[in-house]
Amino acid sequence: MKLEDVNLTDLDRFQRMEHHEMFAVLRAEDPVHWTTEEDGPGFWSITKHADLQQVNRDAETFSAEQGGITLLEASKIEEGMDMRGKIMVMTDPPRHTRYRLLVNKGFTPRMIGLLEAHLAYRAELIVDQVIEQGHCEFVTEIAAELPLQAIAEIMGVPQEERHLLFDWSNRMVGADDPEYNKDPANTLDATMAAAELYMFASELGTRRREDPRDDVVTKLINAEIDGDKLTSEEFELFILLLAVAGNETTRNATAHGMHALMTHPDQMQRLRDNPDLMPSAVEEILRWSSPVLYFRRQATADFELRGKHIRAGDKIAMWHVSGNRDEEVFEDPFRFDVGRTPNDHVAFGGGGAHFCLGANLARLELRLIFEQLVTRTPDMRIAGEVERLRSNFIGGIKHIPVEFTPGARVHPGIAATTS
Repeated sequence: MKLEDVNLTDLDRFQRMEHHEMFAVLRAEDPVHWTTEEDGPGFWSITKHADLQQVNRDAETFSAEQGGITLLEASKIEEGMDMRGKIMVMTDPPRHTRYRLLVNKGFTPRMIGLLEAHLAYRAELIVDQVIEQGHCEFVTEIAAELPLQAIAEIMGVPQEERHLLFDWSNRMVGADDPEYNKDPANTLDATMAAAELYMFASELGTRRREDPRDDVVTKLINAEIDGDKLTSEEFELFILLLAVAGNETTRNATAHGMHALMTHPDQMQRLRDNPDLMPSAVEEILRWSSPVLYFRRQATADFELRGKHIRAGDKIAMWHVSGNRDEEVFEDPFRFDVGRTPNDHVAFGGGGAHFCLGANLARLELRLIFEQLVTRTPDMRIAGEVERLRSNFIGGIKHIPVEFTPGARVHPGIAATTS
């Protein structure tokens, strides 16, 4: 592939997995690359690991608030849905610092630790649901379930309502995919999904204020630092972020991870033979999957990087998916290696103020579900077409039909309680 063949605005090429080759060309020939947009001002692409870390850690020069986190321009966002400066991921310090300190109250190591035994049991039951039939649709029946059940547990909402979160998040991140939006040129359905989820969060907040419980939602509502608390809008937008980011990213990491293990059976066997490799396998799955392909920043001042002059107001895309294949950082980066170490991936961002709040929860969920899959369905294999999300923002897998040797439930008759 030649440099002139690179097109980072062609979503179909991402769906066909051609982006890895495009980014390899950019890293080698034009690591700070300018893309002209037909319906926008154009943007710079940051493709090298070190540059991504530099940009991500400099919140003063590179704003998450001015332009938001996607390449979509604010002028094209439906009225009332512009979340810049309101939702935590689209704020800059000091606003972001205050917001983060308050929501951290619900995500302390102790809170995550209290979830572990409960989520381990749920991971077991998820595999119980399919183990006897010897086949399933991996994404909807396995990969999606533990993140959804975890988010429902964190929010303190009934498990039977978790599929509402699944539907809302699919419609929001799948606005450019015809499976979730019949008319990708029209983002109204994604807007409606966000509005429905926002109303759900508002009602949830009202219920918890009237009926406090020992859950993260109640802790967020009551979180206070020097008399400062989250406003109702901040709480509701954080619940929206949690509902989407908390299940979409881990679901896709799980799907990519199992796909990698099925297409690299030597690594599956290696993991079976060496269970102590599970922590490093989780890190490799995160690097390999890069569930969020990029985040946008907007330059607040002129800046020079690798000889390119970035001007104040310019749009920038930090491509995590490219940084995670950087040949200068990862030996043989296109090799899936469950024992890879060191593994300084940027799947949770390049550090700094916006390092992923849910990183420890995501790692926990991935470890728990893969412990079940590696030990109980070691011969799982792809049994049909793998369908990927049409997006250059989320690295999603929508469907993977799989087959495996049927086994027995660990808790016969109990697994149905999660359905």
